[in-house]
Amino acid sequence: MTSNDFSSARPTPRHDLESSSAATVSAGPDPGPSPADLLRRLRARSAGDPVTHVERVPARAGVPAPWPSWAPVELRAAFTRRGVVAPWQHQAEAANLAYEGEHVVVATGTASGKSLAYQLPALATLLADPRATVLYLAPTKALAADQLRSVAALELEGVRPACYDGDTPRAEREWIRRHSRFVLTNPDMLHHGVLPGHAQWSGFLRRLAYVVIDECHTYRGVFGSHVAHVLRRLRRQCARFGATPVFVLASATSGDPATAAGRLTGLPVTAVTEDASPRGGVTFALWEPPLLPPDSSASSAVPAQATGGHDGATDLIQVRRSALRETADLLADTVAEGVRTLAFVRSRKGAEVVAASARRALDDAVPGLGDRVAAYRGGYLREERRELERALLHGDLLGLASTNALELGVDLVGLDAVLICGYPGTRASLWQQAGRAGRSGQEALAVLVARDDPLDTYLVHHPEAIFGAPVEATVLDPTNPYVLAPQLACAAVEAPLTPADLALFGDGAKEAVDELVAAGALRQRPTGWYWRHRERPEVDLRGQGGAPVCVVESSTGRLLGTVDGGSSHFLLHSGAVHLHQGVSYVVDELDLADGCALVHAEEPDWSTHARDVTDLSVVSVRSYVDAGPVGMFLGEVDVTSQVVSYQRRRIATGEVIDTRPLDLPTRELRTVAVWFTLSPQSLALAGVQSADVPGALHAAEHAAIGLLPLMATCDRWDIGGLSTAVHPDTEAPTVFVYDGHPGGAGFAERAYGTASAWLRATRDAIAECGCEAGCPSCVQSPKCGNGNNPLSKPDAIRVLDVVLANLPA
Repeated sequence: MTSNDFSSARPTPRHDLESSSAATVSAGPDPGPSPADLLRRLRARSAGDPVTHVERVPARAGVPAPWPSWAPVELRAAFTRRGVVAPWQHQAEAANLAYEGEHVVVATGTASGKSLAYQLPALATLLADPRATVLYLAPTKALAADQLRSVAALELEGVRPACYDGDTPRAEREWIRRHSRFVLTNPDMLHHGVLPGHAQWSGFLRRLAYVVIDECHTYRGVFGSHVAHVLRRLRRQCARFGATPVFVLASATSGDPATAAGRLTGLPVTAVTEDASPRGGVTFALWEPPLLPPDSSASSAVPAQATGGHDGATDLIQVRRSALRETADLLADTVAEGVRTLAFVRSRKGAEVVAASARRALDDAVPGLGDRVAAYRGGYLREERRELERALLHGDLLGLASTNALELGVDLVGLDAVLICGYPGTRASLWQQAGRAGRSGQEALAVLVARDDPLDTYLVHHPEAIFGAPVEATVLDPTNPYVLAPQLACAAVEAPLTPADLALFGDGAKEAVDELVAAGALRQRPTGWYWRHRERPEVDLRGQGGAPVCVVESSTGRLLGTVDGGSSHFLLHSGAVHLHQGVSYVVDELDLADGCALVHAEEPDWSTHARDVTDLSVVSVRSYVDAGPVGMFLGEVDVTSQVVSYQRRRIATGEVIDTRPLDLPTRELRTVAVWFTLSPQSLALAGVQSADVPGALHAAEHAAIGLLPLMATCDRWDIGGLSTAVHPDTEAPTVFVYDGHPGGAGFAERAYGTASAWLRATRDAIAECGCEAGCPSCVQSPKCGNGNNPLSKPDAIRVLDVVLANLPA
């Protein structure tokens, strides 16, 4: 992109109307360039042709249905005032099932109007029964706030909707408990606030008719497993007060939604999956940034026999243009065209970088135009988030670079294009993000910008893996003992556990209770198991490694935001560069005891990249496949890791300035891993020399981690790995891939169950990459703690050939 590509005047913002839940669609103002024309212009501004595939997702007409006979006249009138003259067929089907008392999940596409499917029966019940209540759960505060606006806009007498979350002033909380009949909150607040205070909520819980669980596909892994037990605790308290609410779940399109929703709630759930809403056509482009000229200035790294880790950096140069820079340029181009655009970026720092780069490019072309672009991410203060949402909704902003905080059902109206910087980890998330555009039935453009990553590279050259494959099933494991035991402890605080409760919490509950008794946390009496301590157990639902760390400006004491505890060692160590709203800060001190990082404003010409070391030992083997010279295993492992240093690199060139040591505590993790072993003889027969075994296994490990999200609902940041030429527990060349959460998250089990397909895709991704010696598109990893050394691309292919030749299909 060059500055003279920009238009010479500020574009006029457009205000399109949302109609995803209506049987009529407003065309809105002139939408500007068509998606095809816009894509043509974007391609013309790039060196070469970065587009590897264009998929045309056709428009679809809607299938309306009559209003249910039980829907009150005033409720129909309220929806009609908002432009909903009739429900779509899937909305009416789900609403009827819920009203008849059946637990239901509606799993349809983005902007298909899932909210009407649960609003209709819930609000009809509230109008018919003046004592009934409804509880709505969203995974994010932004989504709950958006739904509050939606319900409040109906202006139904006596409903009194209200948000109850961490941002709710304490003065309002008592009123909400006593008077609100439609409470919108999140699982964290249900866990920390509502259930521990169930006595104060007794009136609300006694009359609870519906529990709405929005965007339930996001409850996966450890977070989903925790939420599953929070919902069981909710059911337990409702039963104590004589209530049996109906559960209505809304999900993006997913594989086997009924099973996933049943595992989440512990109840039989009926799925509604036929999407009858209208959809505008989508032009979906796969975009691979161009190769950069060769650079021989790459730094060397120290070879290692065992490699691994959860984060860190690569010492080897990036061979393709950064996906962040490419996305920033595309965002600037689309904003300059007057196209309202949302760019999804995987990390908080990345969202800040994309927004700042786009602002600079726009201001260089038309001073002041950069003000129409901003960043949005978790960790911002409530007031900042609400102002950004308002500015986007009203057209004050034309471009927004966001983390997946805006992936969910927040009502972003009138967007014309979505840029997705890097595959978001699952096809469900990809389609959810792409669906943010074209929400008034108009044509839309979606662009997936590939990172230099094995999975991204594989996908942009295998479009059938995106457009021809079913959406993944949600993976969660409520039997995880590291989840089950703490949740049982929380339940015991709320009311003594009984044998009947153990059946509610499922397999492993009795064993977990016995362990809590042996540990002195519970005391068994004839009437049940009682919590023995005065304070409640500290349980982190999101498995992020502790409480959030506050980021505070040293000179003023101003709170800038927060970073989750699990990321603080990597992002807020002393000397780290931290971005907030486009302003750069450097960390003076990380105080882990007080959960605080002190920073000062500074604009250094370098970035920071933490590096760690990892050790792993096998605890037990759950299952294994003996395939002659190859063994495939699933079991428990202990992982010890420590952030030991960080690199400073020139922003302009990527040159490593220096490596500085850090003194941070080690972290220990017992989790679930999948691993395979090979005999030294099989490697020698395949042509892998002894000296090259470490690099061969290391390269195979990196690529396997990168491709696992193709099989499971995870991304590479949910998992870790380690490889070694001789592991002390296996006494053989071994590659481990493990879940990055205590007790596991179900991803290693999925890898074990699909090992042949997973490793076949891994082998193909390496072999088809056009580089000679290995690059970030195949075997280099952005989170390698050993600086991506040693690596051997050709030997990694030989290793995987041996595994695939012997492993049963």
